[in-house]
Amino acid sequence: MAMHEATDSPNTLGPPAGPAPRDGPGPAAGAIALPPLVDQHSHGTVHGELGLGSFETHLAAAAGSGAAPAGTTFFDSWTGLAVRRWCPPLLGLEPHCAPVSYLARRRELGAYRAGRLLLRGAGIGAFLLESGARDDLSTPGELAAAADGTVHEVVRLEPLAEQVADTSGTVDAFIGNTAEALYAAAQHATAFAMGIAFCDEIPPDPREVRRAAARWLALTVRPAPDRAPGPALAQHLLWSAVATGLPVQLHCADPQSLTGFLRATAGFGTDLVLLPGRSHHRRAARLAAAFPHVYADAGPRPGETLGEAPFGKLLFSTGARALPELYVTAARLFGQAMARLAEEWVGEGVCTRAEAQRIAGLVAAGTARRVYRLDAAGSG
Repeated sequence: MAMHEATDSPNTLGPPAGPAPRDGPGPAAGAIALPPLVDQHSHGTVHGELGLGSFETHLAAAAGSGAAPAGTTFFDSWTGLAVRRWCPPLLGLEPHCAPVSYLARRRELGAYRAGRLLLRGAGIGAFLLESGARDDLSTPGELAAAADGTVHEVVRLEPLAEQVADTSGTVDAFIGNTAEALYAAAQHATAFAMGIAFCDEIPPDPREVRRAAARWLALTVRPAPDRAPGPALAQHLLWSAVATGLPVQLHCADPQSLTGFLRATAGFGTDLVLLPGRSHHRRAARLAAAFPHVYADAGPRPGETLGEAPFGKLLFSTGARALPELYVTAARLFGQAMARLAEEWVGEGVCTRAEAQRIAGLVAAGTARRVYRLDAAGSG
């Protein structure tokens, strides 16, 4: 499987001008230390400079919100506070500096250099980057160079099918070309990904797939929002991806509706990873506990999900899109959450410190390396 490694030397990046970064004291004696994280799900970063308005637009999107009302700012949010706490020291500023000072420093360094400093300071050693949905975000190679890490490609099924539709004039051509495109992608991808609300326990009838493909091909001249594949075609794509044997990430608001599909795919030899909506991480963890081939995102509160599933069934991710700051904040908040949980468990005698260290390492990186076969791919 293809992967993308950093190609420039870390020595090409000098320290930023201005005061040396300060990020508080080092870890307390005996505190757990996480290995370089494996980020199992992100989308890459934007190119070019960002003003206050565009930066806040991306902050709002990360919070699942629209634009901030007049007179308010998305820096006054949990994500905004995290950015102000953890990112300024990586650019040579004091924590909690004013947003205008932070963005001025960002512009002074330039978007590319600031992005490199942020990504290289995040503590993430390997990234699984979802590709295909937007071409204005960094490619796997660009992210690898900026982060000085290893990037593995996750192929999103919907844009893959859309690309095939653009070059297929008939239903037969579309179905045949889709199968060929999936096979070709499986030769270099680390995983597939798809947004799916429901999937039947058996593959859809080929006749219904053909009808759905015909309807979808007729929409190819319409705007992109109208071009999402219908249920039969989406399920056909998902079952086809499962047949490749690569892990498949399932973006699902509520994973409970996929229970039948999860049960039906047991024994196929394909691992499925649930990436649920914000309020359903515990439910996803319970499903991961119920099926041997199912895994789940640990979510923003790993203390909750670790109570619902075996520790080796949960994986860290940032879900970052557009802003390199979002990689930093997700990694820092995850590290803090795991450290607090470890101290609580050790203090209450639930486990030894060595056990807490091992469990944290599984969620941070170890399970992702196993599920996505990163070491077999020669990951750095």
